[in-house]
Amino acid sequence: MPGTLTFEVLKRQVADGAIDTVLACLVDMQGRLMGKRFHAANFVETSFEETHCCNYLLATDLEMSTSEGFAATNWREGYGDYVMKPDLSTIRPVPWLEGTAMVLCDVLDHHTHQPVPHSPRAILKAQIDRLSALGFEAMMATELEFFLFARSFAEIEKSGFRDLEPIGGYNEDYHIFQTTKDEGVLRPIRNHLFAAGLPIENTKGEAEAGQQELNIRYAAALDCADHHTIAKHAIKEIAWQQGHAASFLAKWHPGRTGSSSHVHQSLWRGGEAAFVDASDELGMSKLMKHYVAGLIAYAPDYTYFLAPNVNSYKRFAKGTFAPTKTVWSVDNRTAGFRLCGAGTKGVRIECRIGGSDLNPYLAQAAMLAAGIRGIEDKLELAPPTRGDVYEDASAGDIPQSLRRAVENLHGSAFLREVMGDAVVDHYARAGEWELEQFDRVVTDWEIARGFERA
Repeated sequence: MPGTLTFEVLKRQVADGAIDTVLACLVDMQGRLMGKRFHAANFVETSFEETHCCNYLLATDLEMSTSEGFAATNWREGYGDYVMKPDLSTIRPVPWLEGTAMVLCDVLDHHTHQPVPHSPRAILKAQIDRLSALGFEAMMATELEFFLFARSFAEIEKSGFRDLEPIGGYNEDYHIFQTTKDEGVLRPIRNHLFAAGLPIENTKGEAEAGQQELNIRYAAALDCADHHTIAKHAIKEIAWQQGHAASFLAKWHPGRTGSSSHVHQSLWRGGEAAFVDASDELGMSKLMKHYVAGLIAYAPDYTYFLAPNVNSYKRFAKGTFAPTKTVWSVDNRTAGFRLCGAGTKGVRIECRIGGSDLNPYLAQAAMLAAGIRGIEDKLELAPPTRGDVYEDASAGDIPQSLRRAVENLHGSAFLREVMGDAVVDHYARAGEWELEQFDRVVTDWEIARGFERA
């Protein structure tokens, strides 16, 4: 039966030789899996209790550079250890790797054994706990978009990332014939992830040549983030196994659609949907309206967690299905927030701002924090925006650059209150570091534009 493994079942499978390797993984700042490959016998005998890693793993950039300026982790402190504490409820098979299982780990302080505050899983758990204290549970789902390329990662890197060729030749949005050509990659993705216990719904072509989307059934917020992270990792590995590359870069080509990660959200209480009010014109409860008002009010503060890289902001453009405004609308894909399922028991809010490069734990935590504040302060929700939101001059703008988003994060009294100064400073520093690295680069565009004409 597909699904996660209990520790007892894992021990039996190790004893009979079905499992010989256990991946013990933490989630880093970029939402990637980092960790160790254990001989399974060692893991079930001793290492299931804890293992260790260098604390720089939560203070690196995409290149794994030892970034400067972090208070929690730096050369002065000597880059010591963190404890990786396996969450045994997350054990699952890894069907695309022979004889392998995986477990996700929480990250603890080596001396106190308390959660490391800036660990992505800890940040999301903190907001889930705040919501639980109000009597609610968050249910979420992410739509994960990505591009498949004809060549492998190694071949593309050797070419200097030039002349990139998507696996498809034309827009394959909902296109069955074109996606049939991609089934050599997509079918293993669906089936392997389902066998790993992820509630996979479907894959579909997206609105560009070679662009795909994976949809996973909604789940409790932490499970949703775990599913998203495991799926993203698996897609890269499975594409690599088939000789292709999968990219989650938000915008890889100026003339092609970017890749998003829309996040659907609803709150539940006692097994009932708390966002539903059948007497409301749109089926929205007062609680939902307060929550959505909070999402919108604080969107500029938390945009960094939805768009964490310089490249992320190239995606926000008119007429691309990527939003530019922070307003909400009813089933309107030009708005930053879209009401889905109006008038039904499935009514929910979809945030369309995030790119495929987001860290789901951080994005979900930030939005939960904003929604909770909307509920606490009983914020009033403005009427929905109608028509082409791109042309609505009165609507609030999504920050248009990483620099602006980092400034907003750094100066956010709201996020400092609900996440803590140390967490905000840590991720603001990560954004500053990214900008510092980019500012040193001389781009191909600058050279081509000014080499002769300047």
